[in-house]
Amino acid sequence: MAKEYDVLLRLMLLGDSGVGKTCLLWRFTDGDFHPSHISTIGIDFKMKTLDIDGTRVRVQIWDTAGQERYQTVTKQYYRRAQGILLVYDVTNEHSFQHIVKWASDVDECAPEQVMRILVGNKCDEEERRRVTTEQGDKLAKSYGMDFFETSAFSNHNIKESFSRLTEMALHANRKKLDGLWLSINDDLSTEDLLQEEADRKVEENPERTCVC
Repeated sequence: MAKEYDVLLRLMLLGDSGVGKTCLLWRFTDGDFHPSHISTIGIDFKMKTLDIDGTRVRVQIWDTAGQERYQTVTKQYYRRAQGILLVYDVTNEHSFQHIVKWASDVDECAPEQVMRILVGNKCDEEERRRVTTEQGDKLAKSYGMDFFETSAFSNHNIKESFSRLTEMALHANRKKLDGLWLSINDDLSTEDLLQEEADRKVEENPERTCVC
C-alpha cells in the first residue's frame, strides 16, 4: 500500500481560554468556522496532511484547554511537540499579557528544539482591538518567534501560520527524519489516541460558549 505521507509532526495550540484556538484548528483542518462550541476539556486533536517542499507531512495538532485546572494534564503533552502556536486574542489584553506565562511553560516542559510562533487571533474585530500589531510583533521579536495575526472568522493567515510552523518544525528535525518516517501501516491509531486521552481527561463536560 502506498504511503499517504512521509513524516509525522506534532503541533500544539497554547493560550488562554476563549482566544479562539479551537476555531483556528477547525478552520485549518475542516475549512469551517464555528461561532460557538463547548470549551475544550483537557486536550483534543485533529490531523491534516501538508506538502512542504515536496515532503508530505502529516501534522497531528493538539488543541489544549486554556483553563488553569487542566494545565497539569496538558503539560504532559508538551514534551512530545515539535511545534507550538502561542495564541492570544487581539481584543483581550490579558490574553496577550499571559503569553509570557505560556512561553515560560514551554521553556520548562517542551523539548529544547521545539519551534514556536506567536499568533494574534480575531484580527477581523478591529473596533474591539486592544493589542496593536506593533505590540504583537515586538513581543514575537523579543522571543525570536515569527508572528502572524489571524482571523478564524475571515480565514486570514490561517493556512500561512500553520504551514510556516510545520515548515520550521520539519527543517529543525531534518537530522531525525529517519526516526519520523512512517508507512501507512505504522500510522498512529486514532482509536488508541482517543483512548489515551479519555484515560487522562477529567470526567466533566460543562457546556460553555466560546466566542471565537
